[in-house]
Amino acid sequence: QVQFMESGGGLVQAGGSLRLACVASESTFSRIGWFRQAPGKERELVATITSIGTTNYASSVKGRFTISRDNAKNTVYLRMDNLKPEDTAVYYCNTVSLGPWGQGTQVTVSS
Repeated sequence: QVQFMESGGGLVQAGGSLRLACVASESTFSRIGWFRQAPGKERELVATITSIGTTNYASSVKGRFTISRDNAKNTVYLRMDNLKPEDTAVYYCNTVSLGPWGQGTQVTVSS
């Protein structure tokens, strides 16, 4: 199964930006999603992208987050702009069919 390693998280002020990266252990043409889990909450799907670049977003992030992928580098990105405190969570990527979870990367947005 494909495994993922996420990076790029950090502490940022509200209104700031971050770009997360997710590297896959092998080439995959699966539909990939970025997920997040805030303390005490269920993990939720934030954005998805197909192998040909078709994207979908949760309503809470639409217009602020942009998902993209570089198939040659086995990498999926999540550009996050105009961050809000409610975006604070651990962010993960995975295939939408849900293989093994990586360690995730922490995003903290201060008000």
